[in-house]
Amino acid sequence: MSSSHKLPVSNPQTATSTSTTVPFAAPALRAFLTSTSDSLRRSLSRRRPWHELADPAAFSRPDSLSDAASRVRNNLSYFRVNYLALLAAVLALSLLLHPFSLLALLCLLAAWFFLYLFRPSDQPVVVFSRTFSDGETLGVLTLLTVVLVFLTNVGSLLISATLIGLGIVCVHGAFRAPEDLFLDVQEAPGSGLFLIFGGATAATPAVASRV
Repeated sequence: MSSSHKLPVSNPQTATSTSTTVPFAAPALRAFLTSTSDSLRRSLSRRRPWHELADPAAFSRPDSLSDAASRVRNNLSYFRVNYLALLAAVLALSLLLHPFSLLALLCLLAAWFFLYLFRPSDQPVVVFSRTFSDGETLGVLTLLTVVLVFLTNVGSLLISATLIGLGIVCVHGAFRAPEDLFLDVQEAPGSGLFLIFGGATAATPAVASRV
């Protein structure tokens, strides 16, 4: 009488853990950063010498309001790269003096980069087993941006820093006599600040297809 022995069969169950999947296109970000860095370097190479900007002998009181406006226009045409660098320095200093606002802004930019701008279009965002479409991801990021900019002090900080920077530029342009400056021929809209954003946009064609 033969007895059949049943071998124990282990049937382990794989536990499904909630995970967050965020696909990311690293080459696209690398190309964007490289293009932005190159464009920024080319734009900064067009800046005027800083000693011309701060030459004490070139400052004088404008004769009238129209003279001040004319000086501002001429100085903006000549020192536009220097003025943009000065404005960026004021913004950076304001953010450094408010670390929480700086951290919140960096987190928001990282969310836009990793979750939307440089994410492959064929790979959705999966957070805690919940799949988000492109439209839902864009809506959530837009809502977060509105809340951060308009319902916190980040927006007021950026606006106040921008106004302070523009005020410095206008005061300098009004009191800096441009008679000794050689005004170059007006460059095409592919130079200066436009070159920075133009080169960065050209490096990320996938971003434009999402909008």
